Amino acid sequence: MEKISRRNFFKRAAALSLLPLVTAEATTVKQNLKFIHITDSHMDLSDADSVEAMKLMVSFVNEKYKDLDFVLFGGDNFNNNANGNSDALEFIKIVEGLHCPYYSVRGNKEASPKHDDKMDRDGFKKLFILNRNLEVSDEDWKLEVNGYIVLGLDSCIDGANNGRYSESSILFAEKALKSHKPTLILNHHPYTNYWGGTEAKDLHKYVLNNTQEVQKRLFTHSNLLLTLSGHKHIDSVTEINKSKVIVTRGFIRPLDLDMFPMRYVELDGNRVSEKLIYTS
Repeated sequence: MEKISRRNFFKRAAALSLLPLVTAEATTVKQNLKFIHITDSHMDLSDADSVEAMKLMVSFVNEKYKDLDFVLFGGDNFNNNANGNSDALEFIKIVEGLHCPYYSVRGNKEASPKHDDKMDRDGFKKLFILNRNLEVSDEDWKLEVNGYIVLGLDSCIDGANNGRYSESSILFAEKALKSHKPTLILNHHPYTNYWGGTEAKDLHKYVLNNTQEVQKRLFTHSNLLLTLSGHKHIDSVTEINKSKVIVTRGFIRPLDLDMFPMRYVELDGNRVSEKLIYTS
């Protein structure tokens, strides 16, 4: 082994001190996320066209959007009116043809089975939430990807069309937001009367029933970048306290023949870009 004199040791140490340092800033990976939001597809086994529409969606996404991180389904994904969970299984069979992962929350259709043999809360959780590498709390879930947090919050009330966040859902979201990581929330019921409805019954059905409390507790966090909802089938992009609030046009409302709506979203750091797209 080569012996190093005291003089040579200090020469080498001085030379090493002149080498450039690798800083944390130089090795930081830039945050970026690309995904598609689809809501209110209302796939129904008694309506062959609705099943074909979902297959068309998969083909379109695989061909036109090859670099997605995932697809988010915002509820009322299927009508939950078939025997047992046969419509849920058909939905899964179709969307598993996507080239990327997909994640889902319930809508009022999934929360309102018409008979005892239809898929219920536990059935949805088993098929769409568990065993998907998600942090799960009741029916809510959390995904961390590319430096972002994605929260899937269940806003549904079993057997009802209206919705609200439970206290456990709000606490789950608050805990995630306190990490200060950029966060987005997926749920079914919109937070505002963005379409200008005037009937109390209509507002009770469509607007998240405890939206004022939710806005005070969640939308005051500056790292809440955006929310994604559906339910009303009418498109909207607004803001609450600088958080972008998106309600995507219902997939069940095509613009024209075979032109089914979805929303493409791209996050670049804290910047949100989005556009409504159609399958044709």
